Amino acid sequence: MAMASSSLHPLQQQSFCPKFPRLSRNCPISPSRLRFSSLRFPSTIRASSAVAFQSDLNSQQSQTLEADPFACPVCYEPLIRKGPPGFNLSAIYRSGFMCKSCNKTYSSKDNYLDLTVTAGMKEYTEARPVRTELFRSPIVSFLYERGWRQNFRQSGFPGPDEEFKMAQEYFKPAQGGLLVDVSCGSGLFSRKFAKSGTYSKVIALDFSENMLRQCYDFIKQDDTIPNKNLALVRADVSRIPFPSGSVDAIHAGAALHCWPSPSNAIADISRVLRSGGVFVGTTFLRHSEGTPWVVRLIRESVMRTYSYYVKEEIEELCTSCGLINFQCQVKQSFIMFSAEKP
Repeated sequence: MAMASSSLHPLQQQSFCPKFPRLSRNCPISPSRLRFSSLRFPSTIRASSAVAFQSDLNSQQSQTLEADPFACPVCYEPLIRKGPPGFNLSAIYRSGFMCKSCNKTYSSKDNYLDLTVTAGMKEYTEARPVRTELFRSPIVSFLYERGWRQNFRQSGFPGPDEEFKMAQEYFKPAQGGLLVDVSCGSGLFSRKFAKSGTYSKVIALDFSENMLRQCYDFIKQDDTIPNKNLALVRADVSRIPFPSGSVDAIHAGAALHCWPSPSNAIADISRVLRSGGVFVGTTFLRHSEGTPWVVRLIRESVMRTYSYYVKEEIEELCTSCGLINFQCQVKQSFIMFSAEKP
């Protein structure tokens, strides 16, 4: 996800070079170097047709090319953007994106940018675990902040306000950078991070289309949330659409137990974090040191079907994916943990 670290913001005025190039709005760019000859934009893209896009590049008239934090989820190369300027919900929604390496195109839908590998596909579908599909339901998305999340207190979760304060303490090294709230759900914490003004950009990322729609509705109902430096993105947490080493902070609230493969997800989180970047997550523990042994036996036999872990397993998972300085706070079945990229 990317980024507002000192090496990534403000946007540098440079042409194609190095590993992760940036596009300058002012310098002339050869269409051949951008490899747009095979461009195929889906009809849903609002920016322009493929013909108009090609014409704009050739004439250098009425075009807006921006360096954005997004990358292709297929090859992880930076995306080229055509559309109105600015990093905000409206501008990104009205823009089209294309990978400069594999030429795959991406567009916005229902006010979020779809950066999944299957974006634009009509015939191909994939079966997902029940716990993943559950949160794609419009009913669960609607109820998440209207009773569902409140029940977490019974397991030791201190509540969103306190969890936000705790996370902000861990994120102090990442202040001023880009924060990505993966598995953001209805944007409960994404909105808090955006309102805090602590970060240069906040990206709310989730695989559920309906969660992102609900997040957008909540944002539009709250006039205190800044419209700039905020984006909604649909993506797979195991294929995070940002260049390697480009994200300052990643948050995953009550999410790890829902991921089809936590090891793949944390490995990709480690990939996109810059050196010194911080990962903070919360989840339900299978049991903690204070859990009665009878309850432990029940949970060990019943909860193995789900991705509930003990503290030691989560720490080992983070360290095996290259993260260091693991810290955590535990209360009943609640754990908030933090780890850093070396």
